[in-house]
Amino acid sequence: MTAAHRVAVLALDHVMAFELGVPDRIFKAAVRDDLTHRYDVRVCSLDGGPVRASGGFTVTVDHGPEALAWADTVVVATIQPDGPVCDVRELPEGLAEAFATIRPEARIVSFCSAAFVLAELGLLDGKTATTHWVLTDRLQRRFPKIRVDPDVLFVDEGRILTSAGAGAAVDLCLHLVRLDYGARVANAVARRCVVPPWREGGQAQFIERPVPEERDAGTAGARAWALAHLDRPIGIDDLAAQAAMSRRSFTRRFRDETGESPLHWLNRQRVEHARHLLEATDLTVDQIARRSGLGTGVSLRQHLRAVLGVSPSAYRRTFRENAATG
Repeated sequence: MTAAHRVAVLALDHVMAFELGVPDRIFKAAVRDDLTHRYDVRVCSLDGGPVRASGGFTVTVDHGPEALAWADTVVVATIQPDGPVCDVRELPEGLAEAFATIRPEARIVSFCSAAFVLAELGLLDGKTATTHWVLTDRLQRRFPKIRVDPDVLFVDEGRILTSAGAGAAVDLCLHLVRLDYGARVANAVARRCVVPPWREGGQAQFIERPVPEERDAGTAGARAWALAHLDRPIGIDDLAAQAAMSRRSFTRRFRDETGESPLHWLNRQRVEHARHLLEATDLTVDQIARRSGLGTGVSLRQHLRAVLGVSPSAYRRTFRENAATG
């Protein structure tokens, strides 16, 4: 059996408790058909000793810095933004030496304010990165070599990945599961953890969501209807009719609730459905294009190349190979 993907989660002093637990919760939910784990997750500190956490308690870890050299993926959990790393650029003792042991092919991930740790180490120079929207201006001023994107949930730069605030840590972990094992496994993980299966990295961090008035169902019903009928031609007027709103009111309300236009959202759902069908079925490209509402195989190829930079056949082959070795 293929060995589990090894994940080391680094807990620094003043670690935020919620984000520290996210990798174990998400990755441990990724199981094979025989219920063995696809990921081996170890939480570590720089000296193997306990670290202070948010919430007024201390975390005892089972591993020291040697876990970083062992890992295929290293995750630096969120630290308090008013701590020494973010405020006065003071890296913990031994951090640089520990990071020097990480294998060149290993992924390095930061949650939220931990982007400042990667930035201080120079790992984000010349790259696009993100952090919590409250901290993005500070990160950009302090590290002008980084292209800081304040409007996204996470950024995938290949080996280096960064995420925004607390909930975005979940999104980024699901993104990694999807990269490693495909949509079927990632969706199963999301169901086990009772979280949304997919929010793309480019989705806005901070969306104003007015509290619905009594008896006001918003656009959720229209979105659910669209997801059930992706094989049909769907326009804004069709969606507005499902919500019993005028086109103008629906479009405004839709953007308030999702942070994007109805047509952009719909097109994204079609592409995501096509990706799922490529991974989970043997349907032809033309059949998948029709079922996802993208029309023709040519259209599907154009959309997939625009989003992922690969053809449908290459995408299917990659995830079939991942599934076979996972």
